[in-house]
Amino acid sequence: MVHGLSVADHVLVGVAALAGGGVNALAGGGTLITFPALVATGVSVKAANITNTVALCPGYFGGTYAQRKDLEAQRHRLPLFAVAAGLGGLTGSLLLLATSEAVFKKIIPFLILGAVTLLCFQDKLRPKAAPNAHEARRPGPREVIPIYAVAIYGGYFGAGLGIMTLAVLGVLIDDLFTRINALKQAVSFVVNTCAAIFLSFSGKVQWSLAAVMAVAALIGGSLGGHLAGRLAPKKLRLVVIVFGFAVGLVYFWRAFF
Repeated sequence: MVHGLSVADHVLVGVAALAGGGVNALAGGGTLITFPALVATGVSVKAANITNTVALCPGYFGGTYAQRKDLEAQRHRLPLFAVAAGLGGLTGSLLLLATSEAVFKKIIPFLILGAVTLLCFQDKLRPKAAPNAHEARRPGPREVIPIYAVAIYGGYFGAGLGIMTLAVLGVLIDDLFTRINALKQAVSFVVNTCAAIFLSFSGKVQWSLAAVMAVAALIGGSLGGHLAGRLAPKKLRLVVIVFGFAVGLVYFWRAFF
C-alpha cells in the first residue's frame, strides 16, 4: 500500500476517472487516462492496474445502463458473450497476479499499441455484410472464442479494454455502430466486474483512490452513455487512436529507455 496520498492525488484520479468513464462509454480507451493518473500518484504499475480495474466498475455499469435500449437488439448474443467475458476476465486476473512487476512494465506498451492498431484497421478487417447479416441468431464458437480472448486481455490489463472489445466486435458483427458500442460496453462491464471481484482480495487495491474513482467513473460513464449516439463514430475513433498511440509510446519509452 502507498502511504501519504494527498488530497491533490485524490482530486487528480477523480478528474481522470470522470473523463475515463465517459470515454469508455463513448468508444473505449478511458482507462488509458486513469491508469497514468494512478501511476502519477506514486502507485506501482501493477497496483495501479488492479486499482483501476476495481474502481471503474461503476463507470462500466453507468455506460451500459445508459445504452440499454441499444442492447435490446443484442439479446440473442449477450448471454453467451457474458459467460465468455466472465471466464476470460477471471483467467486474465490469474495471469496478472502471476506476472512480476518488472515483466509487467515491459508488456504494458505492447498491449496498448496492439489494441489501438487493431482499432485503426477495424473497417478493413470487417467482413462484407451477408444478406442475413442482421438476422437474430445465437453466436457460435467463431464469435464466442474471440470474446473470451479479449476478456483475458481485459482481466490482465484493463487499460484499452474498450478499444480492443470494440475492434473485435466490429470485425465479428455487422450492425449499427451504436448497437455494437452498447454491446461492447456490456461485455466490458462483465469482464471488468469479474476481474475486480477476484482482484479485490489481492491486497494491492488502493481503496481510498478506488472509492473516489468509482463515484467519478459512474458519473462519467452515465454522461458518456447518453452522448454515445450523438457523436460521429469516425471522428471519435480518430481521437481515441491518436491518444492511445501517444500513451503507448510514452510507456514504451519508459520501459526500454
